[in-house]
Amino acid sequence: MIEVTEGTGIVLERLDRIGIALEAGLRNRLRHVDAIGAEADALLQGLAADEHASGWYILIIIGSVLAAGVAFLGVRRLLDRGAVRPGRSSLVLDAAAAILAFVVVAVLIRLSIGEGTVRHVARICALATVLGLLVSRLIGTLLARDGDRAQPHLASFARILSLAFAWGMAGLATLATLRAWNAGPGLRDITGTFIVSVPITVLLILAYWRHRKAVAMAVAGPEPVSRGRKRFASTWPGLAIMAILGTTAVLQVAATMGHSIPGVAMLGTLLLVLVAPHVDSRIEARTQRKAADPATSLLSDTLRRMARFSFATLVLGLLGYLWALPALTALGFDVTLIRERTVEITVVALVGALLWSATAAGIERLERRDHSLPVSSDEEDGHAPRTRLETLLPLLGGTAKVTILILSLLTILVILNVNVWPLITGLGVFGLAIGFGSQTLVKDIVSGLFFLLDDAFRLGEYIETSGAKGTVERISVRSVSLRHPRGAVATIPYGQIGKIQNYSRDWVIEKLVFRVAFDTDVEKVRKLFKRIGQEIADNPELNADLLEPFKSQGIFSVEDGTLVLRGKFKARAGRQFAIRKAVLAAVQRTFRDNGIVAVPRPLPLPTTDQARTEP
Repeated sequence: MIEVTEGTGIVLERLDRIGIALEAGLRNRLRHVDAIGAEADALLQGLAADEHASGWYILIIIGSVLAAGVAFLGVRRLLDRGAVRPGRSSLVLDAAAAILAFVVVAVLIRLSIGEGTVRHVARICALATVLGLLVSRLIGTLLARDGDRAQPHLASFARILSLAFAWGMAGLATLATLRAWNAGPGLRDITGTFIVSVPITVLLILAYWRHRKAVAMAVAGPEPVSRGRKRFASTWPGLAIMAILGTTAVLQVAATMGHSIPGVAMLGTLLLVLVAPHVDSRIEARTQRKAADPATSLLSDTLRRMARFSFATLVLGLLGYLWALPALTALGFDVTLIRERTVEITVVALVGALLWSATAAGIERLERRDHSLPVSSDEEDGHAPRTRLETLLPLLGGTAKVTILILSLLTILVILNVNVWPLITGLGVFGLAIGFGSQTLVKDIVSGLFFLLDDAFRLGEYIETSGAKGTVERISVRSVSLRHPRGAVATIPYGQIGKIQNYSRDWVIEKLVFRVAFDTDVEKVRKLFKRIGQEIADNPELNADLLEPFKSQGIFSVEDGTLVLRGKFKARAGRQFAIRKAVLAAVQRTFRDNGIVAVPRPLPLPTTDQARTEP
């Protein structure tokens, strides 16, 4: 109880110090606000003391802005013309145009303006213009949705968002210019708060609140959308508004306590956080579109799949570089060691993501190739049986993914100087305990392993076990799921499977029984069956699956004065149903044309006990 009281006292003492610092900072800001008039007069007097200052700075600012804008648009057009595939790398061309435009304008400023404050102001204005245009192009490209019904709302949202960040760049340029002119703290504070921060906050909140449905649709990305993604997309406008308000609050608290935060870093962080979900949805849409293209190579598909993880890593890295490292440095941590460990962990994570993506891409390619094979539309045919590799591939892929994940986590723990051997030993002991305590589970897993090694069944094959039969629909580590022809699904643990009858391997012999009158000419029936078999064999739609033609097997038995004849044919497993239908139709037609009478099976007579119970 004493420790809790002391800890509570320490927390209250720190909160009291923070409150005192906020109160002192607020009083200091109010004093600076009272001195705005004097600071403005001093600034005007300083500018008036410079020769030709009354219009020189205005001309420099206007000229720098126009030169930077014209240079950016001109260089962008030249790069777009020279691109091999225009529009393919729009963001890359925009970034290249921004860099080249700023370099061109900076060289012109250096050649035309002498050293001093004027040149510094001109560079600031040119840089702000180029960055503002680049951000506007970036936002417009990310929010473009051709054919989307939410496109008009997204276009309006993009315009407001671009205006807000352009206003922010202009505001930062204004603050830098005031600092270059040695303006007072009160004038800079009022400009940064009411001319920069407040308008940006209002514009961004207005954009997200007014177009929240369109933003949610854009963040959700293309169909199919997972439940988690859909939930995140629906809450993202609210989260974005909270991030905007939080950024403004942090800026004001930092300004009140006398800790200046770089405006470019804060604005860049806010932009990064706001556009990250849109970039992620665009990457996902492009990945799905390219993955469906059979011409896409496995390497290209793999790189596109890990693009989302790479982008998330880039975002976290930038946030850590902009905010975490300075904070850790201020707290006295060894930033060099932290930076090295972070780089090593990032490399391990990227390699693991590459292997994971390659595994997933390879599995999906093989599954897509299997689904593209032609399957008969006959309802009895079911799904085409898959190869042994395609049957084992999901299990192998899942095992490979789990292995990649475990090895990546263990490698990261080793990088963090964590002794992993006790962990591995503990997991081994835990596995043995589970093995002894769950013998049925172990039996199921081991039995399934041997069934798969023996190639007893594959996905899409029709099998019968002790207690169930149907098409193999799913194979897991512990059980197999069978789909009955009537639709029911039976899940059977491997340990409960005794004997397996596989009806989908190699070939089948289909035997058909016919009941005819006792005086029927059996030799004539044999010849008719032979002719039917020849007709079926000549059918181009059926002969590919027919291994031996339909023929008569003679008299099978005599029942109640009726001849029971039997015929048979040999066909590929799983493909006999269409042939059987054709044979039955041909036999019915031939019997009718040749006067052969089929005899129905007689109804069973009631027994003596049943006759006695009848009224």
